Amino acid sequence: MQTLTSESSSLILEKWEKRPIIISGPCSAETEEQMVTTAQQLAATGKVDILRAGIWKPRTKPGMFEGIGAKGLPWLQQAKKLTGLPTTVEVATGKQVQDALTFDVDMLWIGARTTVNPFSVQEVADALRGVDIPVLIKNPINPDLELWSGAVERVARAGISRIGLIHRGFSSYGNTEFRNAPMWHLAIEMKRRNPGMLMINDPSHICGRRDILSDVAQKAIDLDFDGLMIESHMDPDKAWSDAKQQVTPARLAEMIDEIKWRMEDVSSETFHAALDKLREQINHIDDELMDLLAQRMRIAEKIGEYKRNNSVTILQTNRWNQILDKSFHKADKLGLSREFVTRYLDAVHMESINRQNNVMNN
Repeated sequence: MQTLTSESSSLILEKWEKRPIIISGPCSAETEEQMVTTAQQLAATGKVDILRAGIWKPRTKPGMFEGIGAKGLPWLQQAKKLTGLPTTVEVATGKQVQDALTFDVDMLWIGARTTVNPFSVQEVADALRGVDIPVLIKNPINPDLELWSGAVERVARAGISRIGLIHRGFSSYGNTEFRNAPMWHLAIEMKRRNPGMLMINDPSHICGRRDILSDVAQKAIDLDFDGLMIESHMDPDKAWSDAKQQVTPARLAEMIDEIKWRMEDVSSETFHAALDKLREQINHIDDELMDLLAQRMRIAEKIGEYKRNNSVTILQTNRWNQILDKSFHKADKLGLSREFVTRYLDAVHMESINRQNNVMNN
C-alpha cells in the first residue's frame, strides 16, 4: 500500500479529526510566488488547517484558464515545506491522482464535474487502490443524491477509509442569488445517510461572490457542518479564475472570527428538559398535520370520482391559481415565506393529482 510519510500521515490525521476544519487557498495555482505567498499569509493567520489549490481546473467552456497543470505541484510542495500546512488538490483522472501523490499531496478531492460522471469517478477510484490517503467528494453539479452516494461507494470500495463530503451547491434553472443553489435539504439528507462522515461546506462555489460568503458559512455551521472550504488569494481581484469569490487571507481570518460557533449538544439538564418539551409540541403538531393531509387526500380522491363520472380533466388551472393566491395572502399574514409555501403546495398538489389519476384510470 502506498502511504504518506509518517510525519505527513500523522499531521493530516490530526487535521482530519479536528472540528471545525478550515481548508483554504487559491482557486488556482498561478505562479510559484502567488502560491507560496498566499500560503504563507494563510499560515500566519493561524486559522487554516489545510492548504488547497486548483492545479487542474475543469471549466464550463473551452478557452478559459484550465489550470497550470502538474508543473504547479512543486509550488504546492514548496508551500507545504515553508508553512507546515498539509495540502489538498482536486483530481479528475487516474494520471492526476498519480501526479499528486508523486509530489506528496496529503489529501485529494473529487470535484462536482467529476462526481456527476460514474466513469470518471471509477477511474479515480481505481487509481486510489492501495493508497492510504483521505478523499473528499463534492456533490455533483445536478441535484442527484444517488450520484453523490455512488461516488462515495466507489471510492470506499477502492479501500479508502477516510472519506469526507463537500457541499458546494447545485446548478438550478432560474437561480439568481447564488452561483450554485445551496439546496440545504439535500446536504442534510446526505449527512443523515452517512452519520459520522466529515461534511465540509464550500461557500465560495455556492456564492460566486465574496459579499455573501459569511452568511452562507454561518448557516453551514448552524447546520452542524464540520468545517469550511473557502478560496483565498493574496490579490483576489487579479486572480486568473473565479476572482469575485475569493478573499484575502486577512479577510478570511476576519470571517472565521465573525462566525458564531455553536455546539450540537450541551449537557445542561434544564436545557434538555426545555428542548424536549418544545419538541414534543412539534411532534403533536406533526401528527395533526399528517391526519389533516390524509383527510385532504381522501377528499381529493372523491373529487377525482366526480371528475371521472363527468369526463372532466384532472388539472383545473383556474382552481390552482385560486389556491395559490389565497395561500400567499394567508402566508404573508402568518409570516411564512412564499418560497416555502410554494414548495409545500406543489408537493400537495402533485400528490392530489396522483391520487385523482389513480381514481380516474383504475
